[in-house]
Amino acid sequence: MPYAVTVVFDIKEGKMEAFMEHILNNARCSVRDEPGCRQFDVCTDPEAPNTVFLYELYDDLAAFEAHQTMPHYTATGPKVADLVAHKTLRTYARVDR
Repeated sequence: MPYAVTVVFDIKEGKMEAFMEHILNNARCSVRDEPGCRQFDVCTDPEAPNTVFLYELYDDLAAFEAHQTMPHYTATGPKVADLVAHKTLRTYARVDR
């Protein structure tokens, strides 16, 4: 069953450029290197310039758990930790119609 992950980051003032460099790399590597990663979108809102929204879609929970062990994922966390003021992660299982 497809597994969706959303993350909202509130980025510290003046840190958006550095954050985007790391998160965009993580997104590219996830889609390229992880067979279970179907989608990884990085979104911003011009009216909320310090907010970044991620939408990730995986084959299932196991694929998301595998994502969390990948070198690009484990390297990103320490690089962005001091750039983020707040992070909210939510997960969802898709409901089939």
